[in-house]
Amino acid sequence: MTTTVLSSATREVVIGFDRPFVMIGERINPTGRKLLAEEMVRGDFSRVEADAVAQVEAGAHMLDVNAGVPLADEPALLAKAVQLVQSVTDVPLSIDSSIVEALEAGLAVYQGKPLVNSVTGEDEVMERVLPLVARHGAAVVAISNDETGISEDPDVRYSIAKRIVERAADHGIPANDVVVDPLVMPIGAMGTAGRQAFTLIRRLREELKVNTTCGGSNISFGLPNRQVVTGTFLAMAIASGMTSAIMSPLHPEVRAAVLAADVLTGADRDCAAWIRANRDPAAAGDPGRRRGRRARA
Repeated sequence: MTTTVLSSATREVVIGFDRPFVMIGERINPTGRKLLAEEMVRGDFSRVEADAVAQVEAGAHMLDVNAGVPLADEPALLAKAVQLVQSVTDVPLSIDSSIVEALEAGLAVYQGKPLVNSVTGEDEVMERVLPLVARHGAAVVAISNDETGISEDPDVRYSIAKRIVERAADHGIPANDVVVDPLVMPIGAMGTAGRQAFTLIRRLREELKVNTTCGGSNISFGLPNRQVVTGTFLAMAIASGMTSAIMSPLHPEVRAAVLAADVLTGADRDCAAWIRANRDPAAAGDPGRRRGRRARA
């Protein structure tokens, strides 16, 4: 079975077939977060620290760290963010940037084996990112697009993923250290996006034998009551073989859908994680019950 092992200085996380789904917290990303972007440029990383701690407390197994602020010194910001997050949490990180120099700066200060997010199928990008991944002994997210853009044909996206996996092998990176993002499109814009994703995830698992990830909330972009759509999609993707996602663990309905999917696929042995997350608070010594107040049904 394919396993991708990531680590911090003190903790290891395994993404793998028949393993519990790995939730990679998405919140440390200034894209679309004007206040966070302004704070990071000013050198104020208090919100980064708070977001890191909150996501881990909510159940994130890993955290994605992005410092993509336009016109800022992204390599310096990303290195600082990586160091700060590693100082307040012990989970492994996904170092996220489209700028190779920023990836290099983040990798230079990282303690452990990170996930590099990401490499695409353009020859120039692969020849810059993959040697960096190999040199640092990291794993990498392979995004299924190339110089032609994002194809609506899942067969084309599969072919691009296969090319990246083969090129990674040329650089000494094994297939188990390549986590493929099949590129989930918004269902509101493309009615076949869900079916395409599930088909492609199954092919990537069964034929290419790689782990997979995605931007979990992409599917529900532009829709009302997004979290229900996102949670349902992730549960169905897990059933199709997806093994991780970059997502927010802060939405209870999304986290519950992921935990339930782990139960139903047998990845949560003896339903242990589900029971821990849903145990009756009174049984664990709920303060209200101890003071004699009856809990409402």
